[in-house]
Amino acid sequence: MSKEITSRATDYSQWYNDLILKGELADYSAVRGCMVIKPYGYALWEHMRDALDKMFKDTGHVNAYFPLFVPKSLFEAEEKNAEGFAKECAIVTHYRLKADPVHKGKLMVDPEARLEEELIIRPTSEAIIWNTYKDWIQSYRDLPILVNQWANVVRWEMRTRLFLRTAEFLWQEGHTAHATKEEAIEETVKMLNVYADFAENWMAVPVIKGVKSANERFAGAEDTYCIEAMMQDGKALQAGTSHFLGQNFAKAFDVKFSDKENKLEYVWATSWGVSTRLIGALVMAHSDDQGLVLPPRIAPLQVVIVPIYKGDEQKALIDARVHAIMTELKALGIRVKYDDSDNARPGWKFAEYEMKGVPVRLAIGARDLEKNVVEVARRDTKEKNVVSLEGLSGYVKDLLEEIQQNMFNRAKAYRDSHITLANNWEEFEKLLDEKGGFISAHWDGTAETEEAIKEKTKATIRCIPLDNPVEEGTCILTGKPSSQRVLFARAY
Repeated sequence: MSKEITSRATDYSQWYNDLILKGELADYSAVRGCMVIKPYGYALWEHMRDALDKMFKDTGHVNAYFPLFVPKSLFEAEEKNAEGFAKECAIVTHYRLKADPVHKGKLMVDPEARLEEELIIRPTSEAIIWNTYKDWIQSYRDLPILVNQWANVVRWEMRTRLFLRTAEFLWQEGHTAHATKEEAIEETVKMLNVYADFAENWMAVPVIKGVKSANERFAGAEDTYCIEAMMQDGKALQAGTSHFLGQNFAKAFDVKFSDKENKLEYVWATSWGVSTRLIGALVMAHSDDQGLVLPPRIAPLQVVIVPIYKGDEQKALIDARVHAIMTELKALGIRVKYDDSDNARPGWKFAEYEMKGVPVRLAIGARDLEKNVVEVARRDTKEKNVVSLEGLSGYVKDLLEEIQQNMFNRAKAYRDSHITLANNWEEFEKLLDEKGGFISAHWDGTAETEEAIKEKTKATIRCIPLDNPVEEGTCILTGKPSSQRVLFARAY
C-alpha cells in the first residue's frame, strides 16, 4: 500500500480515509458496512476505554453484560424508541441452515427452523435492560442501579465511513435507575461532565456541552444532553450523549418500586454512551497531511526510539544505552518501543512513526553516544532538539504533558475561531458556505423551522449550550421572536 496521503485541502474525505488505512487503525471487511479494527487502532480504543472505565467506576458505576438479542415484543414496548431505531434494525428470523438440495455444496435457510419470535440485534439496549430491571427493583432500597455495559451494537447504515458510521461498532452504554426525577437528572448531567472531561483532558478535543432540540433528541428520552466537537473541515461531530429518560421505559416495562411511604412509584431512568466514533473525531480534530497526530495520554505508543548505526559494534553500544533509557521511561509509566529492526532504514522508520502519530521520537547514533545526547522530535509541531541523556526520562515525561496541552490549545483555538454569530438569513448561508463551523443564531423554537433550515442548508441545531445567555432576538428564517441563540452546523 502506498504511504502517500491525500492532502486535507485537496480532498478532506479522502485524507481521512488515507489516515485510517495507512495509519493502520482499521480496514474494510468482507461484511459490507463493517470494519476490521486493526491492532494499532484497537490499542488506541483500549486506552480510551480504560480511561473511561476508571472514570465510570470512580463515579460509582459497575459493569455488567446483557444479551445481544432483543425479542421483538420487548423492542416494541417503548414506542418512540422502537420507531426511532426501526429503520436501522437487523433481525434474526431463523436459527439453522441445511444443505441446499438444488445447489450442491451450498447451504440454505431451513424453513422449519423459523423462530417463534423474531429477535432484534441490539441497536441500543434500553429494552432488554429495563425488562431485566423489572426483576431487580422492588423497593427504594434497590435504588439507584448504576450499571454500564461495554458491548457492540448493530445499526444498519446504508452509507458508511470507517469509525464514523459503520453497521457494527463498539461502545459503552450506561443504564441507571433512580428513585427521583432530581436524582436522575443529576446523573445525566454528571455523566455529560465525565464525557467532557474525557474528551478535553484525554483526547485533547474541546467540546461544547448542551441540550439537543426536540427533533435531535434520543428516541424515548425526555432530554438529551450532548458534547459537540469541531473538526478541521469546519463540520461538527457529536462526541457523546447522556439522556434523561424520565419514566418512559419504567412505564413501558412496568418497573415500579415501593418508596419510603410504601407507595408504588415508577422508576426514573438515564442512559448514556460513547463509541469508537471517538476515534474518528480524534483523527479529524488533530491530524495533518503527514499522518496521524495522537494525544500522548491515549496514544498506543508514546515514545519510539530509533538507532542509527554502522556495524554490530556500534549497535551493541547503542543497545546497552537504549535499554537503560527504556527502563527509566517504563518506570515512569511511559509506553515506549525500541525499533532496532534491520529491515528498514532510519529515514523510513521516521516517516512510519510520523504517519502513526507517535508523540515523541528519539534518534540515537554512535556520535550521540560520544556526546551523551539524543535527538528528540515531537510529532505535534515537528520540532527537533538535541537533549542530554542525563535526566532524559524526566524531560520526555514533561514533553508528553506539554504536547498534550498544546494539542488541546491548538484545537480549542481553531474551534473558538469557528464560532460565529449570524443575525440574518443571508449571513447564515454565507457563513455556512464560506467558513463553516458553529454558527450562533436565533431560532423561533419550532420543529418546523428547524426542519426547514435543515432542508435548505443541511445544517442542524447541534445543541443549545448549557451556559447559553438569555438574549432577545428574531429567528434568522422566520423573523419570529426568539429568547436565545442556538448553535447550528453541518455535521458528521
